[in-house]
Amino acid sequence: MADSSLLSTSRQATRFLIRRACLGPIALLALSGCTRLQVRLGSKVHLEAVPVKSMKARLAKGPGIVPGQKSSLVAVITDADGKVLQTEGAGQGKVLWSDLKVTASVVTANKKGVVSLPRDPRVSDGKMPHVTITMPSHPDIRAELDIPVRYDYNFTANFSGSSGTSGFNGTDGLDGTSGSIGSIDPNNPSPGGNGSDGTNGSNGQDGGRGGDAPPVQIRVALRSGSHPLLQMDVVAPGREEVFLIDPYGGSLTVAADGGSGGSGGKGGRGGRGGSGGTGTPNGSRGRDGTDGRNGWDGSSGRGGSITVTYDPAVARYLGVIHLSNRGGPAPVFNEEPVAPLW
Repeated sequence: MADSSLLSTSRQATRFLIRRACLGPIALLALSGCTRLQVRLGSKVHLEAVPVKSMKARLAKGPGIVPGQKSSLVAVITDADGKVLQTEGAGQGKVLWSDLKVTASVVTANKKGVVSLPRDPRVSDGKMPHVTITMPSHPDIRAELDIPVRYDYNFTANFSGSSGTSGFNGTDGLDGTSGSIGSIDPNNPSPGGNGSDGTNGSNGQDGGRGGDAPPVQIRVALRSGSHPLLQMDVVAPGREEVFLIDPYGGSLTVAADGGSGGSGGKGGRGGRGGSGGTGTPNGSRGRDGTDGRNGWDGSSGRGGSITVTYDPAVARYLGVIHLSNRGGPAPVFNEEPVAPLW
């Protein structure tokens, strides 16, 4: 029991030393030193010192990647003694990504083993993203990984108007000055001066009006086959988004809501009246200034019109399309032949 407690304490001390070395105002300048310390303390390892036997690769959150999304790679390395090591980051292991090289097709990969797939599905449609991980210190070791593209995802396209600007707060009024001091000498009395009035606070500024959403046109075609997919083209003035959606698990939400109005500014506080001066009699206290009025919240913008034109073969899948255009007219659905969009 005591040994277990000492081991836990040792690990905590190691983590504390690493944090102290890696954090602070000069962290960027000390990264290389931080890595050396991590290797020295055993929390990281350089592969050049490991007799590597094999390497495999996987995605941290299961196979497949969605257009527009990112996913972390995990490299699993087995040494000559059968010991298994994993990469840092999503693999929560000791192997540094700087000791590996990742090349990719269709997807892109950064230096931390994170792969990204472009949002436009036309870039990857019909292709199989692939990554190759090599080990410069062991040129004969490599791992290959195909990454299927998934379309069973809840996609969104937001064309809503911008929020209105918030109103400025009013300025506080100035406090009044205290009255002058008189005399309370019974043989030579004099009255105290009156305090001056506080000034009024100014009104808060009204919030700005929310922006109007643009009109949105949606076209939907069916990619038939053993596993049908929906091709969707969502267009507004100056902007277009394209989606490929699995109707069995995926969906598309299109928002063209009016922007919310900006909040009104708070009214300024009225200044306090100055106190009356001491005397015979005492001076009277000045009047408090009035508080400024709070600004009114801005009105919401208008929602944009939404028109959905869909091929007759898509009718059974319309439930995967979700629309929102608060403050606008009811969406319109038109059924007519729609040719493949690409």
